[in-house]
Amino acid sequence: MSAPRLHCLMVLSSAVEGVSAQSFIQAYTLASSNFSIQLASPHGKNVEYVQQDDNNRRWFNEFRSKASSNPIAFETVDSARYSALLIPSSPGAVHDLASNTELSQIVNHFIREKKPICAIGSGVAALCCVMSPDGKSWGFKTYSMTGPSVFELARTQEFFSLPVIVEDFIKDHGGQYNNSEMDAVHVIIDRHLITGQNAHSTLMAVQNLTLMCAQNKHAVSGSRDMR
Repeated sequence: MSAPRLHCLMVLSSAVEGVSAQSFIQAYTLASSNFSIQLASPHGKNVEYVQQDDNNRRWFNEFRSKASSNPIAFETVDSARYSALLIPSSPGAVHDLASNTELSQIVNHFIREKKPICAIGSGVAALCCVMSPDGKSWGFKTYSMTGPSVFELARTQEFFSLPVIVEDFIKDHGGQYNNSEMDAVHVIIDRHLITGQNAHSTLMAVQNLTLMCAQNKHAVSGSRDMR
């Protein structure tokens, strides 16, 4: 009899700027082979998957026909149920996730319990929501992490109107930011946090999330066997 699957919460932006189609496909496909996936978005709103092409449009048409494609609202999430948190690259994250109070409560649970968190590319902006009530302390201060560099963001048309620049936010709030060259696959692991610099880093980041959860699961099983 196979062991029950771990549950993974995948957080998505519902802003018009949306979620990277390619990053989502890679993250969802790889993660769903190892986890039971639950999608969640602000107020359970529908998600716009941007930068679709002829190759992945058919995949999304089939995906949207499934009931599991409908996200639940952050307010209804029971964080204790999930073993991992996954945030694919989402250009909309700076607009509706970076300051979301309901998401902050979810992420804070994962920090307290030291559960694996994986944020990729523009989705790293979602981690900015974890501020103390007085707005002076960030939940990820002292963590080493990556995310889209200023140079990568500067190529986008909306650069000057972005409410959050991830690289600057991390540095200004006590985090340790590091990046590689533009568009390079670059992943940083610090404790239970995995971050990828850009959408190209999706597969590498999610693979590390899978390995981290498997390691944690074996550690728990081992401690039970020793009792």
